[in-house]
Amino acid sequence: MSHDDRLTAGRRRRRPRSTDRGSRPRALHEEGQLRGSTYDAEIERLQEQLVQLQYWIQRQGLKVLVIFEGRGSAGKGGVIKRITERTSPRTVRVVALPKPSERQRTQWYFQRYVEHLPAAGEMVLFDRSWYNRSNVEWVMGYCSEEEHQEFLRSCPEFERMLVRSGITVLKYWFSVSFDEQRKRFEARNAEPLKRWKLSDMDLAEHELYVRYSMAKDTTFQYTDIKQAPWYVVPSDDKRAARLNCISHLVGHFPHEDVSPDVVVLPEMRQEPYVRPPMHEQTFVPQLF
Repeated sequence: MSHDDRLTAGRRRRRPRSTDRGSRPRALHEEGQLRGSTYDAEIERLQEQLVQLQYWIQRQGLKVLVIFEGRGSAGKGGVIKRITERTSPRTVRVVALPKPSERQRTQWYFQRYVEHLPAAGEMVLFDRSWYNRSNVEWVMGYCSEEEHQEFLRSCPEFERMLVRSGITVLKYWFSVSFDEQRKRFEARNAEPLKRWKLSDMDLAEHELYVRYSMAKDTTFQYTDIKQAPWYVVPSDDKRAARLNCISHLVGHFPHEDVSPDVVVLPEMRQEPYVRPPMHEQTFVPQLF
C-alpha cells in the first residue's frame, strides 16, 4: 500500500460518523461519503465566504498564490471550479499553462510562471505549477536527473523569495487512492462526454502509481518548507475534499465582510434618438 493509500485509508477509519469538528452534525452515507444535501448547504456557505474574501483581498491589497497539485482525477479542477464559480475573474484568476514552447524550454525554468504571479489585490490559482518538474517530468523522463536535482535545490529558495516579496503561498496536494483513481478513470472511459478527460498521460500515471508516489514523497522532502508548507487534501470523497480545502483556504485569512452596499439603480436617461428598424438585424433561429 502506497503512502497516499495509507493516508486516505487512515482518514476513512478515523472519520467520525456522527460529528465533525466538535458537535456539528455530519450527514454521511453508509459507505462514509458526504451526503449531497450536506455538501450543497456547506458549499453555498463557503462560496459566500469566498466572495467576502475577494473583497478583503482587494481592500487590503493582498497578493495570494494558491497552488493545486496531486494525482490525475484527484479533484483539483473540481475545487478550482467551485472557488471561481461565484468570484470575479478580475480578482480570482486561474493559471493553467500548456506545454512550454521551444523558446520557453531554453529559459530559466521558473521564468514562464513569474509573469502570472499575483499583483496587489489578486488571488491566483495555479492548476498545476512548477511542480511539474519534480512529478510528471521526472517520472516520465521529460527532464534530466540534473534538472530534477536543480529544481529540488532551487524551488525552496524561489518560494522563500516569493514570500519575502509579500506573496502568500498556499500549496494543496490532492491525494487519491489507486482504487478510487481507477474507478474515476473507468467512469470517464464509459461516458462519451467525459472520455476526452482520459488522456494517455492519465493512463501512464495510473500504471506508474508507485513511481508517482516516490516523486511526491521526494518533492515533499525538499519543498515542504516553513514559509510555504504543503497541505494534503485526501480526496477519495470529492465533496468532502472540496469543502475541507475551501474551508482551509478561507480560514487562512482572517477577514471582515467589506462587501459593497446595495446600490440604487438609475432610471434610463432619455435621449433624442430613434433606433433603426429591428427587421434589419439578423437574429438566431427561435427554436425555443
